[in-house]
Amino acid sequence: MMESVGVYGFCGCKAKNKMKCDSRWEITAAETAPTSAYSSPARSLGDTGITPLSPSHIVNDADPNVSEQQTFLVVVAIDFGTTSSGYAYSFTKEPECIHVMRRWEGGDPGVSNQKTPTTILLTPERKFHSFGYAARDFYHDLDPTEAKQWLYLEKFKMKLHTTGDLTMDTDLTAANGKKVKALEIFAYALQYFKEQALKELSDQAGSEFENSDVRWVITVPAIWKQPAKQFMRQAAYQAGLASPENSEQLIIALEPEAASIYCRKLRLHQMIELSGKAAVNGYSASDTVGAGFAQGDKYVVVDSGGGTVDLTVHQIRLPEGHLKELYKATGGPYGSLGVDYEFEKLLCKIFGEDFIEQFKIKRPAAWVDLMIAFESRKRAAAPDRTNPLNITLPFSFIDYYKKFRGHSVEHALRKSNVDFVKWSSQGMLRMSPDAMNALFKPTIDSIIEHLRDLFQKPEVCTVKFLFLVGGFAEAPLLQQAVHAAFGDKCRIIIPQDVGLTILKGAVLFGLDPAVIKVRRSPLTYGVGVLNRYVEGKHPPEKLLVKDGTRWCTDVFDKFISADQSVALGELVKRSYTPAKPSQLVIVINIYSSELDAVSFITDPGVKKCGTLRLDLTGTSGTAVPARREIQTLMQFGDTEIKATAIDVATSKSVKVGIDFLNY
Repeated sequence: MMESVGVYGFCGCKAKNKMKCDSRWEITAAETAPTSAYSSPARSLGDTGITPLSPSHIVNDADPNVSEQQTFLVVVAIDFGTTSSGYAYSFTKEPECIHVMRRWEGGDPGVSNQKTPTTILLTPERKFHSFGYAARDFYHDLDPTEAKQWLYLEKFKMKLHTTGDLTMDTDLTAANGKKVKALEIFAYALQYFKEQALKELSDQAGSEFENSDVRWVITVPAIWKQPAKQFMRQAAYQAGLASPENSEQLIIALEPEAASIYCRKLRLHQMIELSGKAAVNGYSASDTVGAGFAQGDKYVVVDSGGGTVDLTVHQIRLPEGHLKELYKATGGPYGSLGVDYEFEKLLCKIFGEDFIEQFKIKRPAAWVDLMIAFESRKRAAAPDRTNPLNITLPFSFIDYYKKFRGHSVEHALRKSNVDFVKWSSQGMLRMSPDAMNALFKPTIDSIIEHLRDLFQKPEVCTVKFLFLVGGFAEAPLLQQAVHAAFGDKCRIIIPQDVGLTILKGAVLFGLDPAVIKVRRSPLTYGVGVLNRYVEGKHPPEKLLVKDGTRWCTDVFDKFISADQSVALGELVKRSYTPAKPSQLVIVINIYSSELDAVSFITDPGVKKCGTLRLDLTGTSGTAVPARREIQTLMQFGDTEIKATAIDVATSKSVKVGIDFLNY
């Protein structure tokens, strides 16, 4: 039986009478002197008995990622984007040579098809059918009544960011309104990329390429919480990219970090500079960036994609080019999808929300066609544009509207109070440039506001460069807004292949995962513990008496603070001991907060976010002391939180896992 436990006494269960709960564990007061800047809550109360160990930071020289990298022949990175996706690879013997995948079949006029749309199609029997352009084109060609039976999904990645209680059972909704398991869809998509990449590698090598020869890298937004990162890893395991037993075969890369790794190598001919002005923060416009980085230079990477905008601040260390994160990753759901939502709101205003909702359900393929037509015109929007943009309305839209309302689309446009949108006799919506620009405004305003807040931070105000990357960075309206707001503060630079920056950077990260030497923790993490109750210091409602001892419940024992610097390989050490010798599984609840000053797990903003599970089975072959110490080492300096544990008496490793999905 697995026991959920609290410190020296009581479990994290919701039993009304905690006195009746028998599961318990103690944190030993080990001999190791605490070396961190912050002390344990109990120790600060003068209790030298049974207290949580203070985190003891040590540097792990043998970083596990680095030691494994030589065993792979090739690194394949998958940029799993909200609107478009793709892969790139590099052979470990030729790390400077990055191959971007073969061009995809299909494509839209005016849209680069180096990547493929993140769209997936399942048969009516819910089996995988196709991905990308192939899925979209097949779905488009289906008869409308038949299309309603097929499950078509697009832009589904945002679900992982917007779902507060993400689990392995989270659902996605297909275009026809039917539900399907998110894990299944993400696994299908990753399996598709795996098969495409292995086929291309095999064709290039002239012989069958084995999956075991590949180190896989999957990109995720830096602002994603731990559950979403774990979800992506589980989907990759289900797709067969790696396995829990060989977890280091898969690396989760943070999108703006990948972009940053690529940007630091840029040369002058590989970028476009928006700020053609005199020296800013010590640099003149004639300097090269890649070759001109000086020791300690700081820069911001603004990764603006389809779903999210991610901001990271890095400082370069020469000569190796290692990077140090100066401020925790920030951002929000300010991607180009926001422009699509504004367009949908405009359609609702003209034709009625009731009609648009019905049309999406009754004619799902036609709705997809309409949004594809809008996408190509969206890309033509520019600050200096004077001629109108025409968006073709599918025939089924015009026909269904007439049946639904009893009058024409043209009549609806005349009657609506929407300025700058007219009806063209060729069956198109004619939008003035001002109307299109207005669709961009809310999203761009959010990005600029977020950047302004970031530039107020002391760590950020002296940056020399701002790199604008990601698919949305190609939008001239966004480029102009960023330049107008920050062109006098730093040099604003856009890589030539802006849409592939993350993909190429993710390959470089897979080749050298230790390139980011210092990161910042996005949240404060800790566990709930019991400490000795001190009159006048602890709230009376937290008092618990057990066997004559007065305890303070719900104390937040901090592992790491929000925005705290953590070096790669730096570990937070804790020692635990099971209360009963027979206890073989210890489960400890992990809590997080955006705030640094947290006293209790019941404080506002503190959320239970996961569990730490110590499995002692297999370590009981030798005699162990009555008070058994399990030393747990947690690593916060990587893209994912990791843990290892050792049974001190036997020196055997203890199975340990941190679960952010099933807690």
